[in-house]
Amino acid sequence: MEDGVDYVPAKAPVLMGHHFSSIAGAGPITGPINAAIFGWLPVTLWVLVGGIFFGGVHDFGALFASIRHKGQTIGEIIAANIGRRAKRLFIIFAYLTLILVVAAFASIVASTFGGATVADTTTSQASVAMVSILFIFIAIVFGFLVYRRNVPMGLATVLGVLAIAVVMIIGMNFHPIYLSSGSWMIIVGIYIAIASVTPVWILLQPRDYLSSFLLYAMLAVAVVGVVGAHPNIDATLFPAFSGFTVDNGNGIQYLFPVLFTTVACGAISGFHSLVSSGTTSKQLDKEKDAKPIAYGGILLECVLAMLTLCAIAYARQIGTTASATDIFAGGIAGMVTSIPGLAGTQNTLYTLLVLTYSAFCLTSLDTATRLSRFMFQEFWLEPGETVQDVKSGPRKVLVNPLVATAISVVLGIALGMTGYSKIWGLFGAANQLLAGIGLLAVATWLGNIGRNNKMFLFPMGFMIIVTICSLALTVKNQLQIIQAGGADWGPYAQVILAALLIVLAIVLVIEGVQTLSKQRAKA
Repeated sequence: MEDGVDYVPAKAPVLMGHHFSSIAGAGPITGPINAAIFGWLPVTLWVLVGGIFFGGVHDFGALFASIRHKGQTIGEIIAANIGRRAKRLFIIFAYLTLILVVAAFASIVASTFGGATVADTTTSQASVAMVSILFIFIAIVFGFLVYRRNVPMGLATVLGVLAIAVVMIIGMNFHPIYLSSGSWMIIVGIYIAIASVTPVWILLQPRDYLSSFLLYAMLAVAVVGVVGAHPNIDATLFPAFSGFTVDNGNGIQYLFPVLFTTVACGAISGFHSLVSSGTTSKQLDKEKDAKPIAYGGILLECVLAMLTLCAIAYARQIGTTASATDIFAGGIAGMVTSIPGLAGTQNTLYTLLVLTYSAFCLTSLDTATRLSRFMFQEFWLEPGETVQDVKSGPRKVLVNPLVATAISVVLGIALGMTGYSKIWGLFGAANQLLAGIGLLAVATWLGNIGRNNKMFLFPMGFMIIVTICSLALTVKNQLQIIQAGGADWGPYAQVILAALLIVLAIVLVIEGVQTLSKQRAKA
């Protein structure tokens, strides 16, 4: 099915770089930091149990099921194994979730590159922006050398890594571009629109592959810091367990279900099934690469989540708790610089860690935009139909990659510039609903082909229960805000959307369970 655009086989290390860069983003860092209010022990247990028995099964299952459905997304798997109506419901929900991701990550990237105004933009922000721009250029050159000039991957990798180091040095010392975050939002929108429709070998594969070396370096630095400093956890600053209910100043937070919707990447995340079945499956060269890439990718996220917990503990001891970026970068850099002989590396390490954090937000943004395009296109397709099968009529226009991309980017950037944060509180539950439905889709497919699907049933049931409970709490909390008076449109939107998601979850579960029951009856 190779088409030179979306279906482009990649060597395992390159595809691992894309997959890991796309699923990681900021999730394995921000999730544990936000969930740390419950103590380090619940987060640790959920990362270990969730990553091994939930997330790994989910990611690998989604990737392999997609391989057996022409590399199409979870929506097509649902259409083929549950029904057309279920597919359409899922795609509407998944598409809206992806638009929210595009809005959020575009806003994060823009705010990392510039301040509210040009005058507010710091040299650090301008430096990160410059490095990111140069990094894109390096990725394009890398893709051209490997895929059009047949430069050996080993040599190209060495040159690419050296180029990254040069780019960082240049960006940290030469950064003439100072723009506001609003201007960067528009530029980012133009960039992701182009990136979403260009062949993956030009930008997506090489950029994500090279980006993965930043993350591997970040993991290595973090391990050096933890092992070299080996600090103790201060139980008064970071207790093992804070309780099943915790008041964090913004109201009561319940360990169930909040822990399981807050720590997603690093345990189980519905976004991963969209990546596995959306972009990764279309680039898989050999089926045997699926397990190390999909299952191995989530295990690497588990490592990053555990290192983040260590960073939280140390950051609290040295008083570095301003933001998620500050906690992670400050905690890791603090541990490394406490090692004898490395005391003068604090500022450099901190800047590099922040840059890596930003690079992965941009990577996930790229992937989310391409996934949005896939979802929009697949909505108009009949079960088993591909984009190439649509020859004429309005559907021919709607499945056009340029049209699908333009609509997705405009919606995402517009939401990002007009207050996505007012409904961002729903993302955790929506994301985990994606995970539950993804597990359901794979379970029904395995049942239809007569294979064992029992390992998917408990994680599926658990995640759907978590989702419904979380959404019900959201409705309750937002109604209280509305009743108190003075609420803007945010609480109203959250109540409506949460209620719709509950209905969606129930409908899809009923249809899925009916399919599973019919399979059991035939068996």
